[in-house]
Amino acid sequence: MNLTLMRLIDEQYLKTPFYGYPKMTEYLRKQGYGVNPKRINRLMNLMGLQAVGIKRRMTKNNPDHKVYPYLLRNIPITRTNQVWSADITYVPMSHGFMYLVAILDWFSRYVISWQLSNTLDNIFCINALEKAFKHGQPEIFNTDQGVQFTSRSFTEHLESAGVKISMDGRGRVFDNIFIERLWRTVKCEDIYLKNYDTVMELAQGLEKYFRFYNNERFHQSLDYRTPNQVYYDFQRATDG
Repeated sequence: MNLTLMRLIDEQYLKTPFYGYPKMTEYLRKQGYGVNPKRINRLMNLMGLQAVGIKRRMTKNNPDHKVYPYLLRNIPITRTNQVWSADITYVPMSHGFMYLVAILDWFSRYVISWQLSNTLDNIFCINALEKAFKHGQPEIFNTDQGVQFTSRSFTEHLESAGVKISMDGRGRVFDNIFIERLWRTVKCEDIYLKNYDTVMELAQGLEKYFRFYNNERFHQSLDYRTPNQVYYDFQRATDG
C-alpha cells in the first residue's frame, strides 16, 4: 500500500508542488484511500517532498556541514559549462523505488551524467560528479543544501577542481528550476509510462531515455534544437 501511495503522491506533486502533507492527505482521501496526515507526512519525508515555500530536499541538512551562498541570482547564463546543477529525485517502480541524481548544464539543458541508488548516501552523487568531470568542469556548481551535497567528501571534489560552489537558499524551491523541470520531463515521458519492474530495467530504460533527451528531443527554449547540439556546437565554436 505504501508504494501505491508514494507513486500517487509523486504524480500529484508534479501537478501541485504547493501541496503539503495536509492537502496531499485530503487529495488521497478523495481518491478513496483511508489515510491520516501522520502517515502521509512520513511518506513525503521519505520521498523528499515538501510544499513549495519550504525547500524540497531529499534529506535534512547537517548543521556541521558548511553551507555555501547562492551565486546565481540575476546572473545571465550565456555559455556552456558556466553553471552545472545537481539534484536528487525519488523514482517509483512497480515493486519498490530508487533515487536518481542528475547533473545538468544550465545553458544547454544537457544531462552530463546521472546515477541511481537505493539509499541516500553521498556515494552515488560523488560517482555522478566524477563521471561528469570526464566531460569537463563548470565555473559554478549549484545544488540544494542536502547533506549529500554539503558533505566534505563531495565539496572537496569541487574545490580541488577550482569550481565555485553555489547552494539554493532555504525556502527557495525554484533556485534550481532547470533540473526541477528535468524531473517533470523524465517522469512524465518515461518513468510513469514504463512502470519499471527491476532496477536493471530502470537503469537500461533511463540510459535509453537520456540518450533520447540529449540527442533527439527538441527544446522550445533552445530554439527547437537538442541539448547535444547546443552543448557541443557552443564548445566547437569557442574552440575554433
